[in-house]
Amino acid sequence: MMKMEKAPAPLIVPNPEDPRLTERVAGTDQTGAAVEIRVPVERPLTLYLNAQEIVTMMTIGDYPEYLALGYLLNQNMLKYDDVVTEVEYHDDLQVVVVRTEHHTNFEAKLKKRTQTSGCAQGTAFGDLLEAVESVALPKAELRTSWLYEMTRTINTMPSLYLEAGAIHGCVLCKEGTPVCYTEDVGRHNAVDKIAGWIYRHGVDPADKILYTTGRLTSEMVIKTVRMGIPILVSRSGFTAWGVELARQVGLTLVGRTRGKRFIALSGQERIVFDQNLDYVEEESARHKRKGESDD
Repeated sequence: MMKMEKAPAPLIVPNPEDPRLTERVAGTDQTGAAVEIRVPVERPLTLYLNAQEIVTMMTIGDYPEYLALGYLLNQNMLKYDDVVTEVEYHDDLQVVVVRTEHHTNFEAKLKKRTQTSGCAQGTAFGDLLEAVESVALPKAELRTSWLYEMTRTINTMPSLYLEAGAIHGCVLCKEGTPVCYTEDVGRHNAVDKIAGWIYRHGVDPADKILYTTGRLTSEMVIKTVRMGIPILVSRSGFTAWGVELARQVGLTLVGRTRGKRFIALSGQERIVFDQNLDYVEEESARHKRKGESDD
């Protein structure tokens, strides 16, 4: 494993009142009346690995250190035997630098860059599949009582999405309880922040569930497996390749999770149906997201 000084893992939750994360913008509604709404910000963050510029990401700007570490880990640019000596963030320059004890082998990976379906940071590296081929996901269970408790709690927590929209969220949960909730303009930014948080604080992923508001694509499956998390849940739908990869690696994949409904397309053996559906409420219309009715 990479060596960094571990600290007690803080509970991370969205802070919709943070003035850096949204702006008020004036406009006109369908009746011609003047309106003013809150919208999320986008700001560039340039990531360096040692002296090499890697990528410039558009992000809301919170937790840049977690985002940088998680990006490099999930892109397989940092190996788990690399020693990270420092993560240095410069707010005035909008730059984050990850320094390692020795040079990494990222140069070869830069030659294998491919375009993916991700938003906000749309590149992955061609050898990501190789990085998950030998992964053995831990045994775990997903009780439906945890699933409903988790989604109910997430839907009622303060969030940038509820205040301003145009945002994705990812939530790391233990049983039915969120322990790390991140948001960003792209779902891959949000999941990378969680990956960085897990690594930085030495959190055990074996008994965790990852929840995302975004689609269950191949890259989301790969990133979940890279983190060692055995269960991935979404309120959105699936892609065929995402399902195929999940089945190959034994990841429990649950989508279209809204109110009483969900569909599992991989890893159903982990699911324990212990919840009486008579006591589960349907989801409020306030929590619906654009395009969900078409899934």
